[in-house]
Amino acid sequence: MKVMKFGGTSSGTPESMLLVKNIIEKEREPVIVVVSALGGVTDRLLLAADFALNTNPGYQSVLEEIIFRHHEMIEKMVPSASDKQELKQKIEPMFEDLRNILRGVYLIGDLSQKTSDKIVSYGERFSALIVNKIIEGSRLYDSTRLIKTTKQFNHHIPDIAYSNELIREAFRNEPLPKVAIVPGFISSSKEDGDITNLGRGGSDYTAAIIAAALDASVLEIWTDVDGFMTADPKIIKSAYVIEELSFTEAIELSNFGAKVIYPPTIFPVYHKSIPIRVKNTFKPEAEGTLIRDTKPTANGKIIKGISSINDTALITIQGLGMVGVIGVNKRIFTALADNGISVFLVSQASSENSTSIGVRTQDAPLSQRVLSKEFAKEIEMGSINEIIVEYDLATIAVVGQNMKHVPGVAGKFFGTLGRGGISVVALAQGASETNISCVIAKRNLKKALNIIHDSFFLSPYQELNLFVIGTGTVGSKLLAQIRQQRHILEEQNKLKINIVGIANGRKALFSRDGIPLEDYYDNLMTNGMKSSPELIRDEILKMNIFNAVFVDCTASQAISDLYASLISRNVSVVTANKIAASSDYKNYLLLKETARKTGTKFLFETNVGAGLPIINTMNSLTNSGDKIVKLQAVLSGTLNFIFNTISEKVPFSKAIKMAVEAQFAEPDPRIDLSGLDVTRKLVILSREAGAQIEQEDVNKRLFIPEKYFKSTLEEFWATIHEVDESFENRRKKLDKEGKKLRFVATYDNGRCEVGLQEVEKGHPFYDLEGSNNIIMITTERYNEYPMVIKGYGAGASVTAAGVFSDIISIANIR
Repeated sequence: MKVMKFGGTSSGTPESMLLVKNIIEKEREPVIVVVSALGGVTDRLLLAADFALNTNPGYQSVLEEIIFRHHEMIEKMVPSASDKQELKQKIEPMFEDLRNILRGVYLIGDLSQKTSDKIVSYGERFSALIVNKIIEGSRLYDSTRLIKTTKQFNHHIPDIAYSNELIREAFRNEPLPKVAIVPGFISSSKEDGDITNLGRGGSDYTAAIIAAALDASVLEIWTDVDGFMTADPKIIKSAYVIEELSFTEAIELSNFGAKVIYPPTIFPVYHKSIPIRVKNTFKPEAEGTLIRDTKPTANGKIIKGISSINDTALITIQGLGMVGVIGVNKRIFTALADNGISVFLVSQASSENSTSIGVRTQDAPLSQRVLSKEFAKEIEMGSINEIIVEYDLATIAVVGQNMKHVPGVAGKFFGTLGRGGISVVALAQGASETNISCVIAKRNLKKALNIIHDSFFLSPYQELNLFVIGTGTVGSKLLAQIRQQRHILEEQNKLKINIVGIANGRKALFSRDGIPLEDYYDNLMTNGMKSSPELIRDEILKMNIFNAVFVDCTASQAISDLYASLISRNVSVVTANKIAASSDYKNYLLLKETARKTGTKFLFETNVGAGLPIINTMNSLTNSGDKIVKLQAVLSGTLNFIFNTISEKVPFSKAIKMAVEAQFAEPDPRIDLSGLDVTRKLVILSREAGAQIEQEDVNKRLFIPEKYFKSTLEEFWATIHEVDESFENRRKKLDKEGKKLRFVATYDNGRCEVGLQEVEKGHPFYDLEGSNNIIMITTERYNEYPMVIKGYGAGASVTAAGVFSDIISIANIR
């Protein structure tokens, strides 16, 4: 024999009620079916009672709505006219009783607990009558004669021993019907027989008490979810169903907010080793979650699930007068228990000078008053401080009985939160090591749940959430590359890249759920907000999303100024923008140190050689103990293209235009011609080599007169042909000597210089083609034969690829 419980969501509509009917009628063995009120009816009954108490005539319309729902269910689910009539004859007097009770509350303006309990009992009584009528051959039982309660701390507590006797007497003294229908939730007082209830979710408890009393083979809880999930799927999209839990794990998850099973449900069946199966009424073919008596195993999953309570208040009792005093904690918990306040978390300092307790937010004001009264004398004497209450908190619990077999779980848990920039307010762990709990700021709950889920590999993917700023040549190429590669990364590397923000100089668009890349630009320009650096920063920080990466594909000073505030809030930065890394040395150092302290990344590989792995290589050398003594490099793909292109037929001015047209140069090519771009790159490389270099420290040797940099861009294009002849003469001379012009950046033991150099055949720079870059790295180890890195150093595609590589490196995949 099995016991099946169907929740309100399972029977809330005629369509779902039909599913319940089909599930029950497929059972071959006798079953006891415990039913809840139709979905939402209990809430409506409470609302009607509240309206009546406050002399609001609106209670009548709420009541009529409740009656209409049940009439509609009867009309659609009971096919026989005679059966409909018979059912209405039973239920109509109950509607009238309920109407009279509510009218009485309305007239006298008083609502006792006894009357309130009676009002909410009608939901289950109505639904049980309907289910009894639509299940052929079923028999209806009165749960108020089966479940008896006593009053403790203003709560109705079931008398399990007495209830067991009544249940066995009711079901074993006569043949068990094929289907027995029992209203859940409701009970009656052992002392006076008044209707009571087992609390919200009490239908689960009803089913468990009956299952334990009759030694059922299994307790099935039918609801609207597939079972226990690894986390709340509304917050974590990658959460999945947990196939099996121990009783201990299930009760830990339930106590900490997993609203699948009412927590007290587990206790009665646990003592009889009766398994619980959680099933989905709307997907009956799904296996659901099996809860049974299992032991920890060394090779099982470390963490089974993550749960949370998002309305936490923390009460702290603190004072040096508590140290060494016996009985303080007893007084705390006795005072709270006497006032019906439940504590779900306790954290105490080893010095005994403070104890913090977690309660529901609604219980916090009463808790503070009760404890202030209990310790009034000590507070007056100064041995205990005023009782402190902290609000706007949330509690997170990771649950898994296999944690005791694996050292370092707590370290990983708190390390993960720390790297996410989330401070822990209080923490607790039992000696059984089944649960690690902590209290954090409520605003960080979503972020915390996601990074913990990700960290413990409960998610099938590691996720990165990107904010891409700049939709020009580099930004658009990057987004195209991500779109092309993202599915391969998901399948082969289990890395999921979400674009949660896109912005340019005009519009900014943000979505926690992700922005589709197929039509992102039209979406951005149509639906985006007016963009500004301040708006971009504020929206990113407000979203507070986990594994956030800010990707700068602009050349904007204002955008680079955002880095410090973002990194300090645990947002990694990947940038193709050279401004920050080449800015004032103190700012560069601040960004690096802040990233190190927060455990985030500040990556700018593409600042120097587009997609070439120059900075990564230098860091690998220095991190392994080598010392860089000299750098020689051609770092401007634009200038290299120009000097490789000029010829007898292509003068210097035309080569500049060709570089702009090929998108190797900026629209204003003077940034490259001035050596400013190369200077910035050399400053960055010198700093990565360990030198404290500013841009002013670099010796710049210009190769065209300064007047061309002081004029307007139009004047520049109109007059730059004036230098064609001198460059052509120099080119011919060098051609005869077997030499070529290269714009070279040099770092030599702390000294920096950029300028044109004439290189001979055989030199590594001589045969550098097109827009390629090259760097020679001389170190203490690579001294006689310097390390050479060579390849494409300009172009939107290779720069975007370098940015993409930096992004992927944050996930530590290879």
